[in-house]
Amino acid sequence: MFKSIFSRNSVKLFALCFLCFVAVSVSAQDKTKTIGNKPRSGSSNNTFDAVKGAQVGIEMNAGKQQVQLLKLNFHTQNRSSDSIPFKVNVYQMAGKFPNEANLVKDEIKGYIKKYDDVENHQLTTVDLSPYNVKVAGDIVVSIEFLTTKTNSNVGFACGLFNGGTFHKDGETQFWRKIPIVGVDFNVLVKKLK
Repeated sequence: MFKSIFSRNSVKLFALCFLCFVAVSVSAQDKTKTIGNKPRSGSSNNTFDAVKGAQVGIEMNAGKQQVQLLKLNFHTQNRSSDSIPFKVNVYQMAGKFPNEANLVKDEIKGYIKKYDDVENHQLTTVDLSPYNVKVAGDIVVSIEFLTTKTNSNVGFACGLFNGGTFHKDGETQFWRKIPIVGVDFNVLVKKLK
């Protein structure tokens, strides 16, 4: 008769350790969530001119507890023959519009790749984790164009009835809001204790 080299106690100990590992893994996964709008890569879009100082963004609810911003994602069609550089800004909501104080202390730069596909939007991703941006409550996450590209505009994938889009058409302009159509900005965040 075959004799097991493992005792019942060692099997129970192994099973208990495995369950603890699974519980810790699930707990670690629960510490992140995505805020903002649903990712879209379809043809519906809002189009904005690439003008230095112009901004495009949406309101997001980060929750009551503080979170750290990890990664910004959005889909675009760059209707330009060149890449378009931008920086990421984050503002606290102040009534109906964003507060002017930027919560980002360092310049978080990215670029929208040069237009290469007439039919599809391309995904732009910015790693926010090295900048330690911590927020809570209602915020606006925006991108600000760093240069003016003559006769160039960017089409952002968007959805209907999802909170709208905030935009500034230049450095000295005031915030305005398109109420019905919201660009597909979304941010992966980590919950903090």
